[in-house]
Amino acid sequence: MEKGLASYIWTHTRKQQLWILFVVALSMIPYFMSFDLPKQIVNGPIQGQGFEGEAARQLFMRIEYDLPLFGNVVFFPGIELNRLQMLMALSLVFLGLVVVNGVFKLYINTYKGRLGERLLRRIRFELIDRVLRFPPGQFKRMKGAEIASMIKDEVEPLGGFTGDAFVAPALLGGQAATALFFIYVQNIWLGMIAGIIVAVQAVLIPRMRRRLLVLGRERQLTARELAGRVSEIVDGIGTIRAFDTSNLERADIAARLGRIFKIRYDLYQWKFLVKFINNFLASVTPFLFYSIGGYLALQGRLDIGQLVAVIAAYKDLPGPLKELIDWDQARQDVQIKYTQVVEQFKVNKLIDPALQAVSIDEPIRLDGPLSTFNLTLADDSGARTLEHVSVQFELGQSTAIIGGAAAGGEALAEAIGRTVWPESGRIIVGSKDLLELPESVAGRRITYVTSDAYFFFGSLRDNLLYGLKHAPLRAAVYDDAHIGQRKWEINEARMAGNPDLDIHSDWIDYEAAGATGPEDLFHSVAAALDCVYLTKDILELALRSTINPATHAELAAHIVALRQTFREELEKAGLGNLVVPFEPDRYNIEATVSENLLFGNAIGEELMGRAIGRNQYFVDLVTRNGLDRILYQMGYEIAENAVELFAGLPPDHPFFQQLTFMTPDDIPYYQQLLQRLKGKDFAETTDDEKHDIIRLSFAYIEPRHRFGLLSDELMAKIVDVRRQFHEGMPDEMKGAIDRYDPDTFTASASIMDNVLFGRVSHRQADGPERVRAMVISLLGEPGLYNQVLSIGLEFNLGPGGRRITQVQRQKLNLARALLRRSDFYVFNRPLPALDSRLQEQICRDALALLRSRSPGSAILWVLSNTSLTDLFDRVLIFDKGRLVGDGKHGDLADNATFKELVS
Repeated sequence: MEKGLASYIWTHTRKQQLWILFVVALSMIPYFMSFDLPKQIVNGPIQGQGFEGEAARQLFMRIEYDLPLFGNVVFFPGIELNRLQMLMALSLVFLGLVVVNGVFKLYINTYKGRLGERLLRRIRFELIDRVLRFPPGQFKRMKGAEIASMIKDEVEPLGGFTGDAFVAPALLGGQAATALFFIYVQNIWLGMIAGIIVAVQAVLIPRMRRRLLVLGRERQLTARELAGRVSEIVDGIGTIRAFDTSNLERADIAARLGRIFKIRYDLYQWKFLVKFINNFLASVTPFLFYSIGGYLALQGRLDIGQLVAVIAAYKDLPGPLKELIDWDQARQDVQIKYTQVVEQFKVNKLIDPALQAVSIDEPIRLDGPLSTFNLTLADDSGARTLEHVSVQFELGQSTAIIGGAAAGGEALAEAIGRTVWPESGRIIVGSKDLLELPESVAGRRITYVTSDAYFFFGSLRDNLLYGLKHAPLRAAVYDDAHIGQRKWEINEARMAGNPDLDIHSDWIDYEAAGATGPEDLFHSVAAALDCVYLTKDILELALRSTINPATHAELAAHIVALRQTFREELEKAGLGNLVVPFEPDRYNIEATVSENLLFGNAIGEELMGRAIGRNQYFVDLVTRNGLDRILYQMGYEIAENAVELFAGLPPDHPFFQQLTFMTPDDIPYYQQLLQRLKGKDFAETTDDEKHDIIRLSFAYIEPRHRFGLLSDELMAKIVDVRRQFHEGMPDEMKGAIDRYDPDTFTASASIMDNVLFGRVSHRQADGPERVRAMVISLLGEPGLYNQVLSIGLEFNLGPGGRRITQVQRQKLNLARALLRRSDFYVFNRPLPALDSRLQEQICRDALALLRSRSPGSAILWVLSNTSLTDLFDRVLIFDKGRLVGDGKHGDLADNATFKELVS
């Protein structure tokens, strides 16, 4: 990138800048005419100059010029107008000039804005492109939040300045020079006054604003550092809480904010001082014009029309002049920002863009061995992590790499995976240097896996298939309504120097996964998930997910039909009472009072959560049936029991796990509320008090809480009120509840709840686990299993995959690698979070899968569990950065390091 912002802008927007400068020059013509016209109007038709007689007329719009060789040439003879007609004509011309000048400004500003946004898009893309080409070691020395802050916020002013880089000085300088020239033409003394004030402003104000630039730079740096520190707090929140250092972080943040406050306060003080002086100088000039110009007018040395024109011209002078001074400050400010950003992104040994070029062709196979020659690696401190290692890996061979902590095996795997670069020595694949291979070859034919893989915000499916998305292999098909939009996107991308790759195309390399298309890709996906024992986890994610029955009509119908099968399986197992089904005319003893009243899931704001207790229709219905008093009494007894049982217990006491209708923080409030309500009749309580008491009854489940508050009569009454609630529901509320229907899929409920269509009994401690196991087994039916697993694959992992466990993340990362066909697989301790037994199972299955599917591939596995070396064709032993053993498992019995590791 160019060192200077002006040269960068000119390089990429030269043609557009020349065009807009031409438009600016053209706009000066009507701009000058708008200054002269008020003088003509005042001196001519208003004061009567040239209209001395009653019938006097003047020519309007006569156009004639004295041309060499041709003499006087009349282009338009003009129109004779009287005094009133001339006044109206000149006024209309003035109005026309206002419109023309406004149109010029509109076009220039719109064009500048588009130009600036294009360049901002170009700059941001170039910076992100450079991040993608940073050498691996650079990422260990930078904070992601600071880089994001620079790309998002710090380059934002650069885009706004782009349109003004050359246009603003031309436009504003032209306007100021035009106004100043016009004043000089009218009266040289007034012109000198304006010129002196302009000179003072042009010299004094920029000098004073240098301090603003220094403060602005400090503000930018401190804000960037704050963003990086906040990111560290978010990423390290576990460590902060584990070591009780939250107040240390608060002190650090407070100190940083104090520093930022001081800088910003100084900035404001100096900024408004400069503004005050600038405004004062701008206000002095009208005073001089009125006093001196008025004096000259009284002396007859300046006519009124000239004075009015001068004052009107000067009114347009401070604006462009002030904006020109502001432009100069903005120029220096954005130049500083640009320089700082360029310095941050100026990195040695950037990856050659040609190595990351898009390739839709099948990558060449790496048909030669992978060899390291005298390979030496070092960490950021300069300490050697691997020293002078030469080793060769043949295709079709599986190799286990073992060693203690920091023994060197992990470093070797990192080098082959290209996450670290050699300090000396080389890595050769066949006859080519590994680092010189295009990423379209190395990134597809070599699969590298480590335990700390990153998952992007999105679905589990997107992250699982991420390793197959290399290039837009099949173009997206657009209908007539969107084809024009796509053409516009392509044109704008090219204008901004961005690639016009279509993110909506099909990027998945199905052949790399052993599939021919989307139809059979699922089999490869399922095989990889089964290999790492992740399928059950994904099915459970699916059971907790909701689906839209309109888009998954077949699955919804299957699940509704599965309800009866599930009941039959429960009866066969002698567990008929394990799940209490929802029945329209019966009270479900395992469901809450609220669920029994609504008999459905609230999906509208008027019935969700605590809003139901204030819904007028619901309140009127409950009151009319006398259920409000009953629920109030029920809630009052719940509050008494809860306060009696749980008051005085610490908030983390396990008893609170059974308290679903009240939190530990609510206990003191209800203690006070019960004291206020003691001895009061229901009619004497306020609406808020009724609401706070009655809501406790809504969450009550008799078998779980066991306060003995539900009688058969009360349950029957609740069922009757439920019937009235649905029969009399206003039309505007019918969309606020998703009613339970035995023959219909409940869209707002999870797949598990739809299969159960009821509630699990609280009388059996292991009830939920047994039910879940039965449901998962039922989902193994042909046609249903794949659909449910597909729903689980749509689960959103959250930022960094934080919505799943560390064990699940490591399994998913390995599955993502096993899904791809590659020539070399490098597994760098991929499963340290798993227990030894599960590591062995997955390792055996993964080796079997790869040998059956890609028998010619080489497998390098850095083992966390050293007892698995007998599964491999070859074993490498590392100690203190050196290779100390190489051979088959049975041949290394006498190796001291090997015996120590496997013992």
